[in-house]
Amino acid sequence: MNDTLLPALLGFGTGLALIVAIGAQNAYVLRVGIDGRPSTVLPVVLVCALSDALLIAAGVLGVGAVLGAAPGVVVAVRLLGAGFLVVYGLLAVRRAVRPGALVVGGAAGDGRRAAVATALVLTWLNPHVYLDTVVFLGTLANQQAGDARWWWAGGALAASLTWFFGLGFGARLLRPFFARPGSWRVLDALIAAVMLTLGVRMALGA
Repeated sequence: MNDTLLPALLGFGTGLALIVAIGAQNAYVLRVGIDGRPSTVLPVVLVCALSDALLIAAGVLGVGAVLGAAPGVVVAVRLLGAGFLVVYGLLAVRRAVRPGALVVGGAAGDGRRAAVATALVLTWLNPHVYLDTVVFLGTLANQQAGDARWWWAGGALAASLTWFFGLGFGARLLRPFFARPGSWRVLDALIAAVMLTLGVRMALGA
């Protein structure tokens, strides 16, 4: 029992510690979740969680070593991701200064396809996600003996599912607060600050 439960618990704790942080992906899931449309929230949450699953599995299978040997790929992804974050941050600034856009029904500002596309970009064009999941989590998982590495990876995946479903569907509890345009203004200002800061730091390689 300890050969399976302990690695899974360690993977869960480590995965949760990495994912629970203020970042572009979490900020977007929060905004979509506050909007509260299940037809949009569910696919966005699934994109984030399933992407983590693929990246963690890739790390366990040793792709992290390949990325380490091809730094040019990481640089290209970093620059593309930085550009997207800056653009999205500027869009958040525009929403924050235009009260007409600050309504609950249009909170996400995207249809389902656009929301899913944004979630994909925020996930796959973020070089930190490769360092955290493929390299870091993959390395820790492979330190487990035998099949325990997959139990460890399963725990990390469970942490991702728990966090994204909790954030996406739990955010609607904040809807009464965000029924006021001023609240959306504050949220979009914070999102703009996060996106622009991360975008600039990413572009500079910080």
